Amino acid sequence: MASDPLQDQHIDVPALRDLLDGRYRDVRNRVRDNLVEHASILDEAETLSTDDYRDRVRDVVVELAGTGQTGYGLPKEYGGGGDIGASVAAFETSAFGDLSVLVKLGVQFGLFGGAVLQLGTERHHKKYMADITSGALLGCFAMTETGHGSNVQALGTYATYDKETQEFVLQTQDDSARKDYIGNAARHGTMAAVFAQLVVDGENHGVHALLAPLRDDKGKVVDGVRIEDCGHKHGLNGVDNGRIWFEGLRVPRENLLNKYADVDEDGTYHSPIDNPDRRFFTMLGTLVQGRVCVGGGAINASKVALKIAVTYGNRRRQFGPKDSETEIVLLDYGMHQRRLIPLIARTYALHFAQERVSADLHRIFSDVDGASERRRKALESRAAATKSLGTWAALDTIQRSREACGGAGYLSVNRFSALYDDVDVFTTFEGDNTVLLQLVAKGRLTDLAAEFNSLNQVDMVGYVAGLAVETVVERTQMRSLLERLRDAVPGRGGLSDEDAGLLDPDWHLSMLRWREDHLTSGAARRLKSGMDGGTAPEEVFSRVQPHIIAAARSHGERLFYEAFLTKVQNTPEGTNKRALGALCDLYALSLIEGDRAWFMEHGRLSGDRSKAVQAAVEELCRQLRPHAEDLVDAFGVPPELLRTELF
Repeated sequence: MASDPLQDQHIDVPALRDLLDGRYRDVRNRVRDNLVEHASILDEAETLSTDDYRDRVRDVVVELAGTGQTGYGLPKEYGGGGDIGASVAAFETSAFGDLSVLVKLGVQFGLFGGAVLQLGTERHHKKYMADITSGALLGCFAMTETGHGSNVQALGTYATYDKETQEFVLQTQDDSARKDYIGNAARHGTMAAVFAQLVVDGENHGVHALLAPLRDDKGKVVDGVRIEDCGHKHGLNGVDNGRIWFEGLRVPRENLLNKYADVDEDGTYHSPIDNPDRRFFTMLGTLVQGRVCVGGGAINASKVALKIAVTYGNRRRQFGPKDSETEIVLLDYGMHQRRLIPLIARTYALHFAQERVSADLHRIFSDVDGASERRRKALESRAAATKSLGTWAALDTIQRSREACGGAGYLSVNRFSALYDDVDVFTTFEGDNTVLLQLVAKGRLTDLAAEFNSLNQVDMVGYVAGLAVETVVERTQMRSLLERLRDAVPGRGGLSDEDAGLLDPDWHLSMLRWREDHLTSGAARRLKSGMDGGTAPEEVFSRVQPHIIAAARSHGERLFYEAFLTKVQNTPEGTNKRALGALCDLYALSLIEGDRAWFMEHGRLSGDRSKAVQAAVEELCRQLRPHAEDLVDAFGVPPELLRTELF
């Protein structure tokens, strides 16, 4: 490899921190200051009883609401800031602090407040938004049920309209239809946005959302509602998760969140979206902000772990040369560099990928340039990829960081156990990661065709099996994909794998794109082959599912690399750009190295080239080692929030 471009160079940490904080650096700094004011909760989480801890979390949430940091994304006329991008930035940064506070913030202002804002109309906004923004009205987002998991369309809670009283009657059909794992339900919530099958005059119009009371002004559960505490959890025990049964609860007709559908006094149902499946997915699509926030929160929590582990690795000494009393710091060992520095590179990549999806969310939901349905679907897909891969990466980063701190990292005082336990559930709420990757793959398989979004798994198999392309548009899309595959095959023109420089971004991109296209087309071929062979659609989908997930993962990793590369290219010349460039190279080569068996199986890496990739990863780790602590300092985690005795 070329000589070290970072030798004798110094990272400008404040400038790099400003780059990471982006356009919302003032928002992020405000959140940091507020979190430091409440840093004691990190200790209280381990000393208070469960009830007292929950109440302390509630108090912090309400106090933060009083600073204005929680309402950035809510309307200005109701005390908010009217800026969704600022809201996401504030939420992400809040992950530096107690994660029970973070999740309760998300439930109250993102999920409950977001449902009222995005699914309701002026009558709901005027009545509830000011109190939601201030924290005076604490609410729940009651979608998940015990028996249906991610299959929201099959919910077993029913809201049946009674014309005589102009009320909806909420009924839980059986225990499998109880609302489960609902944040704010067990102790503090007084109202819930309830998702239920809407029945009018005996006709089921599908899942809609209604506002339902849970408790009166004295905190007593209202008649027609039964609530049970979910009990002690693996983590996040400052959040009062509960189970809810509705037993004939009556709510006024006006409580239907009616942006996409309404019921008149006489029981006439009407909606601007005729297709019930399209209406359902449109309603769910407006709630994508929660998914974006969860991904960003997990990524920022992993920065805390990396800051602790890298700083410790730069302080802790162990062993040394023979006949010398000087011991070597851990980070000077090649294997320790290998453990941590690629994690820094991946975290930077995920940060910039999250920055991209947050910017897309802001543009689309601020309606800056008239978002098309295609762009909204693209946002949903990107958000699903970033959330799923970002939360998995966060767990991996926290675990590896803990191991890099040895037995000391296992002590609760050093925060790793709380980080891991609390982040663990991020992989399954706001969408199970594996299910989300199926959504990503579905979008890729159909080039985000709008009509495909309404299909279930069985219909999806049939649709893909029919890609014997019946329209000019479909033929053009398929031909484009096949041409990309053809041009990427070694020996058929294009970039030669053996000749390309290991640090050439074009080579990195060609490898990641080729893998993505190959896996995607392979999944489509398997689906078609299974259907052509007469296998039942459910069985076809089950067999091909691992290939679908692999294709989606490869798509996400390519997007993350492109986001990182774009940021590097747009960074002013200097040491920071060179450091970011080396991190970006390390991220790309780590992806290729991590999947080099697959690349070798498919003729994209020779044995010698594979060894060269491994050597390049090790060399980049060596080059970046002197700057590792600066790179994690740029995350801007306040020292008061590290809560560690390691240094």
